[in-house]
This record gives sequence, structure tokens and C-alpha cells, in this order.
Amino acid sequence: MSDQQRASLTEDVVVGAMLPTRGARGRLVRLSHALDAILAPHAYPPVIEKLLAEALTLAALLGSLLKDEKGQITMQAQTENGIVELLVCDYLQGQLRGHVKYDGDRLAEAGPEPTLFQLFGKGYLAITFDQPSRKERYQGIAPIEGEDIGEVAQSYFAQSEQIPSLVRVHAEKTDGHWVAGGLMFQHLPEGEEGRDRLHTKLDHPDWPHVAILAGSVKPGELVDTGLSLDDLLWRLFHEEDEVRLLEGTGLSKGCRCSPEYIKSVIARFPPEEQAHMVAEDGFIRVDCAFCATSFPIAPMTADVPESDGKADDV
Repeated sequence: MSDQQRASLTEDVVVGAMLPTRGARGRLVRLSHALDAILAPHAYPPVIEKLLAEALTLAALLGSLLKDEKGQITMQAQTENGIVELLVCDYLQGQLRGHVKYDGDRLAEAGPEPTLFQLFGKGYLAITFDQPSRKERYQGIAPIEGEDIGEVAQSYFAQSEQIPSLVRVHAEKTDGHWVAGGLMFQHLPEGEEGRDRLHTKLDHPDWPHVAILAGSVKPGELVDTGLSLDDLLWRLFHEEDEVRLLEGTGLSKGCRCSPEYIKSVIARFPPEEQAHMVAEDGFIRVDCAFCATSFPIAPMTADVPESDGKADDV
């Protein structure tokens, strides 16, 4: 492997892995510059930044499972009596975005390291898989319980999908910059990799072995930008008969809002309704929660060609 290829497996990338003789598949991800680009405009407190960083890492792990090139995964956490009121993030073709709505006063009262329960209360995580080319869309829901959001996903797969899974995510901020990493390994359902498709064996004899090796990963290894993901994979599974590293996908900040699209939406309203939207400065202002950008749009009386975007993208 060339130095350039190795560097591409260090930051802002998600890669797949297979352990054919063990009937297991995996994903490894690391975010750095893309993560800073997503978080910086929001100026969240460190606790909220870390939470969103780990949620985005999980979104990248789950999104990379989609077989549809145009597939999208959306994660939305809602709470009951939690500090966090809403957390949303999604993955589409290697692009990530996310935002958090929270109660700042309650966060300050909770101290520097609030638990997941303090953050979410009695909350749940809804995960929506959308694969338009296959005309498939489904959603799973998991209670927000455990030490971190990685454990929530692990429980989701075990309970909703009945797929034995191990998920680890971790984020750290060093010298003013965030780095996050994640690892997910799963026992393959019967029928994948040439096996008879019957069911997923929850007690498959090889799975505990894979879970022990994958679970030995240290938080520091997940965020070590000096350790490429292929080297991390080798470190964990070098004694296995066969380890396949699959093609990686680059990751970046992505938000589908744009002045052109926003204009097309506003143009659909009649002039009298647009007049009620105008602020004191004479503009209609539309804020994007994902990229924390405010768009000043002048009222329009003529039709503007519609964008191909979706109404809920802004």
C-alpha cells in the first residue's frame, strides 16, 4: 500500500472489513477536519460537541452499510425530561450533518460530565434507513440507555435487527480540534458471503471470539490520527486466517441548503404572505439549523424555478 493510500485511511474516512472464516463484517471510521467543519459554526459547549461528534461517527458507521448509492440514514433522538431536547444527524453519500437543541441552564447545573440519562432522560433514538433506488425505507427505534450512543446502537441491532453487534465510538478535543473514531462489527446473517440464508444465529460459536477481539480496541486508538484504520484492523485481528479490507469512503461536511433553493421555497408563497415574513431590515431571514447559517432573502413577486431539494433540508 502506497503512502498516499495509507494517508487516505487515517482521517475523514470510513472503511469496511470482512472476517470470512468467522462470518463477521465490520466498519471503522475516523473523523477530524470534517468534524471541525460541522461543529465550529454552532459554538456548542464541549459536552454537546462531544455528544454530536460521537453521534456523527455512528451515523457514518451505519450509513456505510447502505448498499444504495443514493441511500441516506437519519438518526433522531428525542427525550423526555432530558437536557437535550433534540439531536438530529444524517449521512448521504459520504456527507454528514447534524445539530442539537438543548437546555443551557440545565446543562450547566449537571456538571462537566453528565451521564447519558441526564442528557436524554427517558429518550429514544429513531434510525431511518432510506434507499430510494431500491424503493426501501424503514425505521427502527431503540431506548437511549447505556454509557454512550454507541451502546444504544449496539442494543438496537441486538433487539430490533437480531444481529449480534459490537459498537464503539469515542471523541476527543486536542489543541482546539476534534477527532472522533468508531468501530462496529457484526455477525453476518445467514446467506451473506455465500451462506444459506436462514436466520441469524445469535449463539454462533465464532461471534464471542470476534466480539472479544474487536472489543479490545482502546478509545485512544480510535482517535489516533497517527494510526491508519488498516493498521488498527491488523492490530486487532492479525492472528485471523483472513482479514479483508474493503474500499473506503471519504467523509465531509454536507448541508443541502442553498440560497437558490431557499428562494425557490419563498417564491411559492403569495406576496402578501411574504410581506408578513419580512424582518425590520427588509429581508426574509431563513436559518439552517444544520450549518448554522442565516440566509437573507429579498421578497419576490416573480416565480423562481424550483430546486431539486427537499422541503425539510433547511
